[in-house]
Amino acid sequence: MNVVEKIKAGKRIDFDEALGLYEMDLFELGELANERRLKMHGKKTYFNINRHINPTNICKDVCKFCAYSASRKNPKPYALKHEEIMDIVDDIAARGIKEVHIVSAHNPETGLDWYTTVFSKIKAKYPELHIKALTAAEIHFLSEEYNKSYDEIIDIMIENGVDSLPGGGAEIFDEEVRDYICKGKVTSEQWLEIHEKWHSRGRKSNVTMLFGHVEKRKDRVDHMMRIRDLQDKTGGFNCFIPLVYQSENNFLNIKEFMTAHEILKTMAISRLVLDNVANLKAYWVTSTVNLALLSQEFGANDLDGTIEKESINSAAGANSANGLELQEFIDQIKDTGFIPVERDSLYNELKVW
Repeated sequence: MNVVEKIKAGKRIDFDEALGLYEMDLFELGELANERRLKMHGKKTYFNINRHINPTNICKDVCKFCAYSASRKNPKPYALKHEEIMDIVDDIAARGIKEVHIVSAHNPETGLDWYTTVFSKIKAKYPELHIKALTAAEIHFLSEEYNKSYDEIIDIMIENGVDSLPGGGAEIFDEEVRDYICKGKVTSEQWLEIHEKWHSRGRKSNVTMLFGHVEKRKDRVDHMMRIRDLQDKTGGFNCFIPLVYQSENNFLNIKEFMTAHEILKTMAISRLVLDNVANLKAYWVTSTVNLALLSQEFGANDLDGTIEKESINSAAGANSANGLELQEFIDQIKDTGFIPVERDSLYNELKVW
């Protein structure tokens, strides 16, 4: 049985078979991924109405791919006050936004109490608002900074109102690549350990993969395989999010930007490898809206959300600083022949548009 026959029969593919899919014709590969998507989700494309808050860009780490943290390429350090964050939250709650997504840099000056206090303030005032906050990289940073175990940090987060973990900080799990692009940051094993501990508490999280920089195809497939292994064990990942590397204002100096052809192949292979992760997100912030919409034909069933304001990827050149208008978002999904479905943060359907 060849790899195409295995996929059509719903059988799991291995590392070498997954890597070999990159050699397939793009449209044949897309057709396989689309068949899988249709079996899982039909023509539904999920999104949520959300707001990103990035409280500080002051960071002790120097990741070569990052344009967000304050550095000589971004010489504008900031840290929001709690009052400023709550003003944003008051505004979004008044407009019915369901999720606040809070991630930022590893700032030694804004510590554990600074985070937990603002989480508890948000949850006390708006108990229905879903708080998605703190990447595994931030949890690792806080663990080291305060000499606390991952378990202790996670329990403190839950006690103060955090509902789910975002998938950031995963980058690429291959340690050699990781050592080059983000030396000193959470390791791949630590990242996976933190998410496993989070899942053990009955909580859900997402998982990302940053690609299009110095990694090889084999590194992407290895990344997917490690996700699949942990998902077999915990079932805790809601969504896989391949993030396209943004090339401006950072220290990697990548000259050739990844082609749409390669992005779509990676999206399709993700859908075929990750048979146990229900949702595949084409994150329009890093891929552009048009390519994200096209990705619906290559396995993706989620386009994230309206976002409203985003600072991290836009600092590196993404056209996402001010988000998207809701009606524009819905209309674009409809125009591509898919069905826009508003979801909550845990993929419960709220409204079919």
